Amino acid sequence: MLETVAQRADEFDVIHLHCDYLGYVALRRAGVPFLATLHGRLDLPELRPLYRAFGDVPVVSISDAQRDPLPEAHYIATVPHGLPDRLLMPGSGAGGYLAFLGRISPEKAPDRAIRIAALAGMKLKIAAKIDRVDQEYFKEEIEPLLAQPHVEFIGEIAEHQKAEFLGNAVGLVFPINWREPFGLAMIEAMACGTPVLAMGNGSVPEVVDQGVTGFIVADEAGAAAAARRVHLLDRERIRKVFEKRFTARRMAEDYVALYRCLIAGRETVRVLA
Repeated sequence: MLETVAQRADEFDVIHLHCDYLGYVALRRAGVPFLATLHGRLDLPELRPLYRAFGDVPVVSISDAQRDPLPEAHYIATVPHGLPDRLLMPGSGAGGYLAFLGRISPEKAPDRAIRIAALAGMKLKIAAKIDRVDQEYFKEEIEPLLAQPHVEFIGEIAEHQKAEFLGNAVGLVFPINWREPFGLAMIEAMACGTPVLAMGNGSVPEVVDQGVTGFIVADEAGAAAAARRVHLLDRERIRKVFEKRFTARRMAEDYVALYRCLIAGRETVRVLA
């Protein structure tokens, strides 16, 4: 695929990579402006020497926090993710439960979500997949906790089920235990008008507006206290923030602005949502 792109490079004004660094060697010599969006974690040990070698390649981060472990990369912008504005529609939160959406893994910390809900005296519904690499963690650490009466484990859900799951929740619990590069579940909840209760790691402070679209907390006790007042946040306002900051159209417009700068031979420092 990358060889095909390199051979046809002169057919395009700009080339946008979403496969990490695999295309750098070929496209560096193609004579056409290109950029790469970095979607994953950047704290892997092999990345620093690689980006010292490819320090001229224009890259885009999905949050400012994502950049911290890899200062060697040549960042030209931060463009947050976006969703189609009609993909997930607002809900009422009438279900009264807290939601956990994502993967069952240590960095996503579903055990924290279970304890937070218990401290808050609220029901928790968990919609999450279990990757093969995390099956042992699930069996040993999480499955024994699912017998508690306030927990309902739903398992993995399809995209078309997310609107109902998130829209009926009073809040999304996002208790991450790592430097999350972005966290799509947060903006999926916001699209449904559902507040986010999140640990202040990684991109969280860039995504959640404190006291508006949710609460950023430092520990489980703080999360439980926030959960008890999350119903006070304005769900219509949360949806409006999503429409302003996190739609696919806004994301596309940010990228189009970058493409124009690269084609014109200019580079930008940062694009704000």
